[in-house]
Amino acid sequence: MNNDRNFLANVVSEMKKVSWPTGKEVVNYTSIVVFTVIFFLFFFYAIDIGITYLIDAM
Repeated sequence: MNNDRNFLANVVSEMKKVSWPTGKEVVNYTSIVVFTVIFFLFFFYAIDIGITYLIDAM
């Protein structure tokens, strides 16, 4: 049981050392991720349509 308390105390200690992002940074990072995902969605969709067109043309 002592090891469990020691572990939890160490977890709390380490979590206090974490550098958490601000709300503005979270919104910025989330926007970048969403934009990147949407960009690659359209990019790979266009490639898929192009390959499908080439295969159907044969």
